[in-house]
Amino acid sequence: MTTPLAREIRAIIAAEGPIPISRYMGLCLGHPRHGYYITRDPLGAAGDFTTAPEISQMFGELLGLWAVAAWQQMGAPEPFRLVELGPGRGTLMADALRAARLVPGFGAAARIHLVETSPVLKATQARTLAAHLPGVQWHDRVEEVPEGPALVLANEFFDALPIDQYVRAAGQWHERRVGIDGEGRLVFGLDPAPARAAAAFAADLPPPAEGAVLEHMESGPARALAARLSAQGGMALVIDYGHAGGYGDTLQALDAHRFADPLASPGDADLTAHVDFAGLARIGRMAGLHAFGPLEQGPFLERLGLAARAERLKRDASETIRAAVDAAAARLAGTGDGEMGRLFKVLVLAHPAPGAPPAFDPSEEFTS
Repeated sequence: MTTPLAREIRAIIAAEGPIPISRYMGLCLGHPRHGYYITRDPLGAAGDFTTAPEISQMFGELLGLWAVAAWQQMGAPEPFRLVELGPGRGTLMADALRAARLVPGFGAAARIHLVETSPVLKATQARTLAAHLPGVQWHDRVEEVPEGPALVLANEFFDALPIDQYVRAAGQWHERRVGIDGEGRLVFGLDPAPARAAAAFAADLPPPAEGAVLEHMESGPARALAARLSAQGGMALVIDYGHAGGYGDTLQALDAHRFADPLASPGDADLTAHVDFAGLARIGRMAGLHAFGPLEQGPFLERLGLAARAERLKRDASETIRAAVDAAAARLAGTGDGEMGRLFKVLVLAHPAPGAPPAFDPSEEFTS
């Protein structure tokens, strides 16, 4: 399928040569006219994927209760910044704020900040959070959020950051790039020159086998977040699908809830990669933060009281609603192969850390 962005990318490659995957992802997701996140609402049945907040109100409500407990652990600062990175339709924030009303002081102290680049999603978020306007502020980058202690929620944010890939061939790392074949199609290929920087990215990993794929996520947003928390205090709760370090090609495209060829429809399909949680934790620790996790999403939600919340929602409900609540809880917390409760991980970055954050045990602090 030829898209307007595909034609533009082919023109760039024709003029400059094959481009890094990170540049390709950046164009596909954030191009100012044709970028995937710039031009549409990608969520829900009519979109390309469904996130946890859209599955059930329980997810956002439990995160709201986590935020209240974290705020109290921080000493209940007033005011503080309640920040969400990549807030989708605003559903998570709306559900979290509703649950947080149990502690009135939290809502009075919170100043809501959303980090979002999509004009389409900003408009949707404004409608979802209409009851909280004009108190909500939007920013394109985390660096633009005003100073002050912060609680940061990041659900499925880091998976959309551009990555670079390197392939082990003949004992050396070579960068995988996007080029054009003889028929004008976008294809993957390897830069013949060794990628010397890749060795540093693999320093904490086992020796690679021939053909191993190493991924390196754009670290700017993570470093900016870590620097902010280190300088001004607070916690960040990161939830995403990913791993705790290793090799593998995790670049994927989703189109209408189905996996697709990442090169087939630039700008019309979502592109993501699994998050390296060990890498995120190390970025936080280098900035002086404490890191806890990664913990699987299933146990995390259960520790926050998912089962009890589900039972409360089912009380006096119809059989249809009871079945829907049970199905949503199972989908969020299931820990079988490929289920969200296992695939998705939870990491907390904190400074200072007067103890383990809510739902974590002191033994779960990341120290590697």
